[in-house]
Amino acid sequence: MKFASYWHETASPFANAATDPVSGTFEVAVIGAGFTGLNAARTLAKAGVKVAVLEARHVGYGASGRNGGHLNSGHFASFGAIKARFGEAQARRLWRAYDDSIDMIEAIIKEESINCAFRRAGKLKLASKPAHVAGLQAMCDEIRREVDPSVEWLSRADLRAELGSNAFHGAVLSPKSAMMHMGQYANGLAEAAHRHGAVIWENAPVTARTRTGDDWQLITPRGTVTARRVILATDAYTTGTFGYFRRRIFPIASFIVTTRPLTNDEVATTLPGNRNYTNSLNIANYFRLTPDNRLLFGGRARFSAVSNQNSDAVSGALLRKQMLSVFPQLADVEIDYCWGGLVGCTQDRFPRAGEADGVIYGMGYSGHGAQLSTLIGSVLADIAMGRLDTNPLSGMHWRALPFTAGKPWFLPIVGTWYRMKDALA
Repeated sequence: MKFASYWHETASPFANAATDPVSGTFEVAVIGAGFTGLNAARTLAKAGVKVAVLEARHVGYGASGRNGGHLNSGHFASFGAIKARFGEAQARRLWRAYDDSIDMIEAIIKEESINCAFRRAGKLKLASKPAHVAGLQAMCDEIRREVDPSVEWLSRADLRAELGSNAFHGAVLSPKSAMMHMGQYANGLAEAAHRHGAVIWENAPVTARTRTGDDWQLITPRGTVTARRVILATDAYTTGTFGYFRRRIFPIASFIVTTRPLTNDEVATTLPGNRNYTNSLNIANYFRLTPDNRLLFGGRARFSAVSNQNSDAVSGALLRKQMLSVFPQLADVEIDYCWGGLVGCTQDRFPRAGEADGVIYGMGYSGHGAQLSTLIGSVLADIAMGRLDTNPLSGMHWRALPFTAGKPWFLPIVGTWYRMKDALA
């Protein structure tokens, strides 16, 4: 078993990172080479803007290369809850943004000829307990009525054609949802941005920034760049250099295991529907097949803000037990990859994008960034070019988290609370 992201290990690496020292004057500097930052750079470069990307590790290192590979439509909250919080107009804009971003991903893949196994697979949100059925049916009815008539309710009997498990009691099917190879997409976005003229430096963390007149100087161990506008696209990997955002976002780890490739017979008895799947627990699991027919199975096995080999190994063992509780037929199937990554969360779990503390930012995806971040990257590029009418997250107040400064001491308490809710529901 390798303690490494399957997406990283099986992607053709980005081959055009700049090798010279970090230097130069740019119109826009983008910090972070995940989906958000890369699509911002691609959009800017296509428009003729001189743009640089500064990545602390390598392209797609963070959440963009460590997620579950789902591109799911809609938001975690019900449409009614979003409407009650932000009003109907904002709720519809936010809900549509997830669908629009998947459409944008599909269009970019075609335009830039990115080979990343994109497919409109659909997603099932599965009722983990009989008591969850009524709530999910009500959610399905509301979504159909208010925002997406394509969603369907599947009964427990319907699920026999979808997955080889007796663990679930019905599901909401969202057919617009998609899947892809996340590493290939990240590297393909980077190649596209480079091809259009962006300069991308890897292993160039921004350790300080200074204001010089109307420009920013961004200091890295490999040198310094100067830029008129700065886009911050680091989400959970935001450092103390940007304390304003560290006080408003907290990292939480999510963990994933991936099996060896399944045989055709094993696929047929495990996930014949070949969709994205997530369950209805507060401490949820998510799973799907990879392009080479491995079962990818993930979740917040432990409530932690740390992902390293020790924490990944402990979490991987817990995930294997959870996987076998759903698919006991895989008891003899080996785990090939185990990894973790950090998710950037806001207090209310809604993302934020706009301009503050001297930078343009998009972050706080709270576990739903794979599908939304591409669109937000385009939005941030628009803001840098002076266009302010494309941001579906504009006007959303963002309070600082008290007593945290980016260190979520409260996560074990939250984890215990959610485990109790799951046990009693």
